[in-house]
Amino acid sequence: MEILTEVFEKINNIVWGPPLLILLVGTGVYLTIRLNLLQVFKLPLALKYVFGKDEEKTDDKAKGDISSFAALCTALSATIGTGNIVGVATAIQYGGPGALFWMWIAAFFGMATKYAEGVLAIKYRVVDKNGEMSGGPMYYIEKGLGLKWLGKIFALFGIGVAFFGIGTFAQVNAISNSTKILFNVPLVITATIITILVAIVILGGVKRISKVAESAVPFMAIFYILGVILLLICNIKEIPHAISLIITSAFNPKAALGGGAGITVAIAMQRGVGRGVFSNEAGLGSAPIAAAAAKTNSPVKQGLITMTGTFFDTIIICTMTGLALVVTNVWSNGALEGAELTTEAFMIGIPISYIGKYIVNIGLIFFAFTTILGWNYYGERCTEYIFGINGIKPYRYIYIALVAIGAFLPLNLIFIMADIVNGLMAIPNLIALIGLSGVVAYETKKYFEDIKEEKVNIE
Repeated sequence: MEILTEVFEKINNIVWGPPLLILLVGTGVYLTIRLNLLQVFKLPLALKYVFGKDEEKTDDKAKGDISSFAALCTALSATIGTGNIVGVATAIQYGGPGALFWMWIAAFFGMATKYAEGVLAIKYRVVDKNGEMSGGPMYYIEKGLGLKWLGKIFALFGIGVAFFGIGTFAQVNAISNSTKILFNVPLVITATIITILVAIVILGGVKRISKVAESAVPFMAIFYILGVILLLICNIKEIPHAISLIITSAFNPKAALGGGAGITVAIAMQRGVGRGVFSNEAGLGSAPIAAAAAKTNSPVKQGLITMTGTFFDTIIICTMTGLALVVTNVWSNGALEGAELTTEAFMIGIPISYIGKYIVNIGLIFFAFTTILGWNYYGERCTEYIFGINGIKPYRYIYIALVAIGAFLPLNLIFIMADIVNGLMAIPNLIALIGLSGVVAYETKKYFEDIKEEKVNIE
């Protein structure tokens, strides 16, 4: 297994080398400039759309399978997962506290990327033979760029991420470890229960998945955030130093952490951006697959709603996890990793230690379970694009089987595999976002002009 890990590590270093990092962040920077800092100036409107009344939900003329909020929750169910607890822990452990700063940078520009993905998802979506909405990068690559072969490559990598990346192994492994930490439940029992529950939900299709996500996502996010707030209140004096260390070590790790840490700016940046993408999936091309199912006639409105996913996921939840790790100084504990490291931070940071243990691991169980459901849907849409609707049932059975074995693979290998397929999936999508940036800019300009002329009601 060690040899296999070393081989995948080398592949990962090639995939996540400077070219992809530049393409990923550069796309976000380019879209940010072209859209005039939309993620800053239009964020209040985006949040208003998320928390306000959804008029299109009951509009018979609006096309789609689920509400815009349900589509966001489905996307968030896939993004708010192990990346927020386990991913942040591994990023800071191996990249230093400065990795969190680079997660912020990637997330800020990633909001513009996520917005563009949401716009294009609605613009180029289609109705499949089952009468359901299908959309995402494979469709805007084909219909927008006219490159169907590149769309198929994206879809193939999308299935790979669902099977071997974010979708199955990392999540089941996290759930299994959490139930073992909390209740000492054997891995076999947890894997069996999770497999059965996943099968019950995903065999019901997108509407059942979205209903579970719509109920679970807000609850689990609030539960975890309140837990972190409690930890930060208990350690409020350490917060200024933690923030200073995060920023300083992002640019000068040796000075901030000591020369013996062996962490460079390049390592901090790679870990931060890589784990940031693992967590919020901006640029990966996954969120627009869920966005395409939204009941709406406005690409821009759905783009704004989709954009908030990165804000909630990274700017809020990942930041809270990162601060918990740094204020308690457990990030440098080489004896622990992943969920165990974050659990240790909560046990140290909250006076009644057992409360911290339950906050982290119950939160992680919910996060990971809904991520499994969300990524099943993404992989299913990619399968339908390549193989047609006849490929959906075999895909679901394979997915369920992979969920069953996810608990028994080593964590480090899981994250390396996830990084590789994530990077490969992102490349075709980023090419499309750059190529179709003119379409995004046009739709955006037209929408806000219509608002000024009162052709669009934002109330």
